[in-house]
Amino acid sequence: MKRRVFLRCLGCGAVATVVSQTELLPEFLGGLQNAYALDFTRKLSSVEARFYNKLDGGGIMCGICPRRCFVADGERGHCDTRENRKGIYHTLVYGFPCALNIDPIEKKPLFHFYPGTSALSLATAGCNVDCKFCQNWEISQSLPEETNNYELSPQAAVDLCHQRRVPTIAYTYSEPVIFYEYMYDMARIGHEKSIKSVMITGGYINEKPMAELLLQLDAVKIDLKSIRKKYYKDVVRGELGPVLKRLLQVKKSGVWLEIVNLVVPTLNDTEQEFREMAVWIKANLGADTPLHFSRFHPEYLLTNLPPTSQKTLQMAYDVSRAEGLEYVYLGNLPGHPSESTYCPRCGVTVIGRSGYRVNEINLNGNHCKNCNHEIPGLF
Repeated sequence: MKRRVFLRCLGCGAVATVVSQTELLPEFLGGLQNAYALDFTRKLSSVEARFYNKLDGGGIMCGICPRRCFVADGERGHCDTRENRKGIYHTLVYGFPCALNIDPIEKKPLFHFYPGTSALSLATAGCNVDCKFCQNWEISQSLPEETNNYELSPQAAVDLCHQRRVPTIAYTYSEPVIFYEYMYDMARIGHEKSIKSVMITGGYINEKPMAELLLQLDAVKIDLKSIRKKYYKDVVRGELGPVLKRLLQVKKSGVWLEIVNLVVPTLNDTEQEFREMAVWIKANLGADTPLHFSRFHPEYLLTNLPPTSQKTLQMAYDVSRAEGLEYVYLGNLPGHPSESTYCPRCGVTVIGRSGYRVNEINLNGNHCKNCNHEIPGLF
């Protein structure tokens, strides 16, 4: 049994086909069906993947992420969404999302990117890491033939945005790296039609694919799951180094960047870790880079742990602010003052929030209405 299948079985407690956690607003689903006659399907795509090298003997070396999987003929890479068919690498999920919704952009979370607007959010099955805390494990740890999928081409997704007057597409829920080709084409077509694209990612992707993708993106949210290598090895089953490099790459590109850290009790919740992360972000990305601390809820393989306490989240906030970060937020604490954006010069609320709802915006363009201080982001 493959490790991914074994972990998935542990998460659900039995060896069984996982039903996808498809998020759909009833009225949105009706619109999809009426416009495109979309039904659930278990089809797989056969579009040729990008970023791989052919090897002697029919094998290939995948180059999309730092795993650089060697994939023999007839086999799949670690993410289970890419398959070697006689020396040609194919993506199995192109055009077949298993999760669709129209979300507030604040849910991503992106707080400095057109606040109060919405995004067509989508994902396919699969992931290139195995986070023990994954909140969307039903799709991220499933094979693409196990999920209920929609047949939705990049052009159809862009047309849907125009139909629903949704300004942005968000690649989210699972890990967009594994549906790179689908995301890239959708973002490219979207830009031709004035539809923006945002990538919600763990940042576990190689430099060249990221460089090409950044030309098509308007914002990136990266989960910096910890500032410690051991955490990535033991809890994420990935590597910290490539994620830090991608953070630097996105910042240098000029594409808007925000960071999220999920605070997991006993695993990455010490004052020293919060301090190290804040120091690294300020030194390498700048004090004005938004940092979101998100509350953990027991899920997947970590149901033995309690939810993150408000006291711990407050400590993360206080430490990061003390180290000089100007825009720090606490997530999954509806109604907490830290959901709002404050001017670092005069302290006035420039964007007021409650949950995912924006209550007030006190900006003139990118500047605080009260003191004219420039607030970074896209507004």
